[in-house]
Amino acid sequence: MSRNFGRSAGALSILMLALVGSTTVAHARITRFVIDSRDTPTFGGTTFGAVGAYEKIKAHVTGEVDPRDPKNAPIQDINLAPKNARGNVEYTTTVLIYKPVDPTKGSRLLFYSVPNRGNLGGFPGHVGGGGNDPTTAADAGDGFLMKRGDTVVFSGWQGDILPGNSRQLLTVPVAKNADGSSITGRVRYDYALNAAANSLVLSQTFYSGTSHVSYETASLDNSSATLTMRVHVNDTPVTIPNAQWAFADCTNTPFPGTPDTRHICLQGGFDTNHLYELTYTAKDPLVLGLGFAATRDLGSFLLHATQDDAGTPNPVAGTLRAATMVGDSQSGNFVRSYIDLGFNQDENGKMVFNGVNANLAGKRTILNARFAQPGGGSSQHEYYLVPGAEFPVAYDSTFDPVTQKTAGLLDRCKASNTCPKVIQSATSTEYWQYVESLNHTDPTGTTDLPVGGDVRFYHFTGTQHGPAANPAGICQQPGDPAPILEIHRALFVALEDWVLRGKAPPPSKTSTIADGTLVKVADLKWPKIPGVTPPGVINLPTVIDFGPAYDPRTETGVFSEPTRAITSGTQYGVRVPQVDADGNEIGGVRSPTIQVPLGTYTGWGLRRAGFGEGDLCQLQGQFIPFAKTAAERVANGDPRPSLEERYGRFSGYYYALAAAVNGLVRDGFLLPEDAGRVFNAGLAQVLNNNLLPKDALAIKLLAHKELLLD
Repeated sequence: MSRNFGRSAGALSILMLALVGSTTVAHARITRFVIDSRDTPTFGGTTFGAVGAYEKIKAHVTGEVDPRDPKNAPIQDINLAPKNARGNVEYTTTVLIYKPVDPTKGSRLLFYSVPNRGNLGGFPGHVGGGGNDPTTAADAGDGFLMKRGDTVVFSGWQGDILPGNSRQLLTVPVAKNADGSSITGRVRYDYALNAAANSLVLSQTFYSGTSHVSYETASLDNSSATLTMRVHVNDTPVTIPNAQWAFADCTNTPFPGTPDTRHICLQGGFDTNHLYELTYTAKDPLVLGLGFAATRDLGSFLLHATQDDAGTPNPVAGTLRAATMVGDSQSGNFVRSYIDLGFNQDENGKMVFNGVNANLAGKRTILNARFAQPGGGSSQHEYYLVPGAEFPVAYDSTFDPVTQKTAGLLDRCKASNTCPKVIQSATSTEYWQYVESLNHTDPTGTTDLPVGGDVRFYHFTGTQHGPAANPAGICQQPGDPAPILEIHRALFVALEDWVLRGKAPPPSKTSTIADGTLVKVADLKWPKIPGVTPPGVINLPTVIDFGPAYDPRTETGVFSEPTRAITSGTQYGVRVPQVDADGNEIGGVRSPTIQVPLGTYTGWGLRRAGFGEGDLCQLQGQFIPFAKTAAERVANGDPRPSLEERYGRFSGYYYALAAAVNGLVRDGFLLPEDAGRVFNAGLAQVLNNNLLPKDALAIKLLAHKELLLD
C-alpha cells in the first residue's frame, strides 16, 4: 500500500517536514480503480476442470507517478509533463482481468500478458480462441490457463496506440515547455510497403498498419523536411524533390491532396521496391515511458493493495502470492526494457513480477526516448537505424569491446534485489533479425556466455517469428509452419513451477559456439536446394550515433535525426544456428516437426523481385518440402533424401514421430496433455496429403478414425 500524509498527521510530523523543506510524500501508485463491467460467469458459463467458472472484469485505472522519486528518474520528459495538485504526473490505462469465480480454487498466480500494440493476440498459450475481448466459450479455446487456475491480466502500456478493436490503451500526457508551448524536434519515419499507396499515415508500418498515433508535423511547409528513397539499406539514398511530395492525404484526392499534418502524399505514389525515409520537425511528444511505471504500479496494486484511494476494493485482493509477466515479440522487448530500467521494483522497494518470459524478443523496445516509436522494428531491411539492438543485450553484465562498456540487463534489479526469474525463448528468426545470439555469447560472437542461475534460454529450432505466411506474396518461398505453441506452453508451466514451487526448469537449450551449432553466416553449411537462394544477409547491428542527447545504455534522451551508423572499428559478432545436410537446424529444442521433418524449415526468408529482392523478408521463414520419392528427387536434382527414402512407408514415420514426442515429454519440453494432439497433427498431415505409401498401420488408423499415441 502507498503511504499518504493526510490531515490526521501530527503537528510534530508536519513541523519536521517543513523544517527540511519537503513537500507531502506522494508515491507512484494506482489512485483510482474503476470497474466498468463484470461478466460472471464469463466464457458462456464454461467451467474449467476443478477450478470451475471464470469472471471477466473490465476496468480503467488512474495512476500517478512522482517525478521526484529516483525510481521514476529514467522516464524521459517526466519533468515536462503536467502535474496534479500533489506534484505528480497522471496516466490512465485500461485493464482486463480473468479470475476464478471461486478464488480458493485458483493457483494464486497473477499471469500478466503484455499486449502487442494494444492487441491480446488470443489467450496466451491457448489452442483456439482469440480476439481482443474474449467472452464466449469459443474464445476460451482449450482453456489452458483457466484450467490451471491463473488470474490472467492485460493492460495498456503503449501510449501511442489509437482506440479501436477493443485494444488495451494507455493515456499519457504530452510534454510541454515550461511556458506551455509545444516541444518540437526532428523525427524520422521509415516506410517499407507490401502494397503500393498514394499516401501514408506518418506512423504507418508493416508491423501495425495505421494503429499508432503519428507525431504531428509542426508545419505543413515541407521545405525543411527531407524524403528519400533507396532499394536496399546500404544503397545511397536519393532525395525526392520537395515539390513532388506534401504533408497531405491523397487517399481520395489527387496529388497534392488535402493538407494534413499526420499524412504524407507522394506524386505518382509509393511503390513496394523502395525504402522511403522521412525526416521532419514534429511537435508534442508523448511521455511514453510512463508505460513502464503503469505496468509496475498495476502489478503492485493487484498483488498487495486492498483498495484504491477512494475505497474501491482491489478485485483480486488477498488471492495472489506470485506474479509472472509474459510478452511476445514487441511485448517481449518491453519485458526486457522493463527489467533493464529497474521498474520491477515497486514504490515500497518490493519485487513486482517474480518471473518473466521474454518470447520472440532479442532486443529492447524504445519506449522512453522523446518522440519514441515503440511500434518500429530495427530489422535488416526495414527500420535498420531504429534503436533497440544496442549494447547491452545479455542479461548478466558483460564487457563490450565495441563500446568499451560493461553492462547487463539485470544490473539495476540486482542492485535492488528485485530480479525476477527469467526465461528467454526465441525462434530462429530472432537469430537472423534480432541479434538473439548476443543474449548468450560475448558481443564479438567469439565465446558462449555462462548460462545458469535464474536465467534460462530456449531456442525453438527451425521456426519463424509468427504464423506461417508469405505476406502479400513478397517472399521467395512459402512461410515456415513449424509450430512453437506446445513447447511454449511447457515453458509457461515451467515458469509457474519455478516461481510458485521452486522447481527449476530444464537447463537452457540453445545453439552454442562450443558445440559448433552457432556459427557465422559465412560458415553455414547450406545445401544446394534447387530453386532456393542461399542466405547471404543477416541483420548485423552496428554502433549508431544517435547524437549527444541520447544515451543508448539507458534508452533515454533525445535523438539527433537523421542518425548515423559508425562502421569503423570492432563490430558485433551475430551468429546463426548451424544446419544439417537437409538445411534443418541442429541445436536448440527440436520439435517433432524438426526431428521428423517433411522438408526444410528455416527462420529466414528472402524478398522477391519488386520488394527489395534478396533482403531478409520481414519476419518470415521458409518451408521447402522434400520430394515424395527417390525418382522425383533425382529428377529435381534435390540432394535431400525423399520422404520415401527416409521413412519407407507410413509406419516408419509413425514410430519416428512417437519417439520424438515421447522424448520431448521426458525432457520437460512437451506437456503430457499436449502429446497426443502434437502426435495426431503430424500423422494427419502425412495421411491427409498422401505423403507416404499407406501400410497396414495407416489403413487401421483410417478405418477407426483414430490417431493415437501408442
